[in-house]
Amino acid sequence: METIDVLVGRIGKAHGLRGDVTINVRTDEPDRRFATGAELVVEAPQGSVTKLRTLTVASTRWHSGVLLARFEEVPDRTAAEAARGILLYATVPADASPDDPDEYYDHQLIGLTAYDLDGTAIGEVTGLVHGAQDLLAIKANDGRPTLVPFVKQLVPEVDVPGGRVVVADRPGLVTPLPEDES
Repeated sequence: METIDVLVGRIGKAHGLRGDVTINVRTDEPDRRFATGAELVVEAPQGSVTKLRTLTVASTRWHSGVLLARFEEVPDRTAAEAARGILLYATVPADASPDDPDEYYDHQLIGLTAYDLDGTAIGEVTGLVHGAQDLLAIKANDGRPTLVPFVKQLVPEVDVPGGRVVVADRPGLVTPLPEDES
């Protein structure tokens, strides 16, 4: 079965003396992805000397709105401090979808054709930018890179099986402003 690695978090600072770390959560399913016993694939930050390739979740808990995790391979604070910045990926079947029907994995969206509300193709989804507000990266038909806030008001329809996403486009969002067309 074909699988894909999905980014679920980044290790933050050490917490306490027993090897707990803060997790910058990058998934809408933290309880599922950080369940006890879950094995996560490691991507070390540039310049890191870690030999870790996977981490196994020993325990998690929420503290003041922050996910704290302990991993079997991180026995103490020194190891926790050395793990800072590691990206964590869950391996999922390539055809898997999140439990919530209004959520998508990045790889499901990349390559979808973007259409405006009238059904005219306006570009192609090339990626996602995650932050305080997720953004769809769309390469407009004229080749310009654009970013569209991934909110229901601007992206009212996502049809993964149909290979399309509908964008409530406005001049300057994906299509150029009239004065930019000259």
